[in-house]
Amino acid sequence: MRRLLLFLLLLPLALWAADITGNWNFSVDLDAGSGNPSFTFQQDGEKLTGHYSGQLGEADLTGTVRGDDIEFTFTVKGDQGESTATFTGKISGDTMKGKAVYTNFGSGTFAARRAR
Repeated sequence: MRRLLLFLLLLPLALWAADITGNWNFSVDLDAGSGNPSFTFQQDGEKLTGHYSGQLGEADLTGTVRGDDIEFTFTVKGDQGESTATFTGKISGDTMKGKAVYTNFGSGTFAARRAR
């Protein structure tokens, strides 16, 4: 009986969690400039994996989605050395926005929309 009650209490939380699996188009504005990278995400529960493709090259990413909160990180190697990017933000349906921090390019904001 306790298991059933626990299941019924947790079910709405699982149904409420965002699922961002798919292709997304980003607009990123940093201290060092701006860009429009694309991301492909694969979500399994709270676990997030995917791929970045943009001005700095390409890289695999890892992160988490908890409710409408997202956080992910990737590292690229380019002409200006290695740079790690960390994105944190909020998901709202087919959009998200938040903060981006790159080790070699400063910090700023991002906005994204699911590609159709």
